Amino acid sequence: MLKKITLIILGLLICLVIWQWELVSYGWMQAKGQIRILWNTKPVTEVLSDPVYPDSLKQKIKLIQEIKRFAIDSLGLDKSGSYESFYDQQEKPILWVVTAAQPYQLVARQWNFPIIGTFSYKGFFEKDRADSTVTDLQREGLDTRIGEVSAWSTLGFLNDPILSSFLNRPEGSLAELIIHELTHGTLFVKNSLEYNENLADFVGEYGTLQFLAQKYGTNSIPYRDYLATKVFYDNYDEHILRGTRMLDSLYRTFKPTTQTVIKDSLKWQTIRQIVESSDTISDQRSSIRVRKIKKRPLGKLNLPNNAYFIGYLTYRKQQNQFRQEFKNRFGGDFNRYLTYLKQTYPSF
Repeated sequence: MLKKITLIILGLLICLVIWQWELVSYGWMQAKGQIRILWNTKPVTEVLSDPVYPDSLKQKIKLIQEIKRFAIDSLGLDKSGSYESFYDQQEKPILWVVTAAQPYQLVARQWNFPIIGTFSYKGFFEKDRADSTVTDLQREGLDTRIGEVSAWSTLGFLNDPILSSFLNRPEGSLAELIIHELTHGTLFVKNSLEYNENLADFVGEYGTLQFLAQKYGTNSIPYRDYLATKVFYDNYDEHILRGTRMLDSLYRTFKPTTQTVIKDSLKWQTIRQIVESSDTISDQRSSIRVRKIKKRPLGKLNLPNNAYFIGYLTYRKQQNQFRQEFKNRFGGDFNRYLTYLKQTYPSF
């Protein structure tokens, strides 16, 4: 009887693997990538006491520890075991993210995952697997984008390490990154990726300004540099979001009978206009490492596509909503606002 039950269970598992092979294969790849990283991390205490590591690296690690303490003690983010270990990437990228969108609609391809819900992007620890996915999506006629990722959060399921690439960032950018990811571990609403990323961006930026002001002062170079960078990118983000509204309005004029050649011509003409007009945005400091659209000959192959604009909708569309709610309803009291968000939007 036991043997029969075992065979039935085994048969069901085999059927499940066959039925959900893509998901199982993807999950195995993700697990391997995470395990490889976690297996090769070193405790921060060990790195700090090792004379092999330069003082400049150790100072950045100590700064991350300060940022984390501030995020927990002053901002009220949840306690976390993350950023207590160190992983040396050896100057190699370790994660790529693929996004895709309809060619004549600002509608993202969605991927569904157990427990964590629906995402409009897919991460890969293997570059060839990411490239293969992009090829498959392009065969479906979708606009695609692939990019390296500097950090990610396991949402509290694992203790995320400090990556060596973190340490190349200036103080403000580093603080924003750490606070952003710790926010994901504090509040992450299932099937609400746009909400989650916009919230983490809002908390990351607000928390960074508070941290820099407390540690260095508002007249310090780290504070003024970060604020200038933030102002620049706020303006750039708004420019791109205006561009998404232009594209959305254009796509809504397309009819089923509109020829593809006409749709393509109007689409790329509008995108080219968005790119060229981005030059009007002023930069208050020359040292900003601009993430703007790179200036190349503006042929179709060098222009961003709908997948690029979808990224801005995912991360930046709701910024003003959070800022206004924080200021108008909660009078700038962040701890009260965070308590409200936790109670209103339960995290898994």
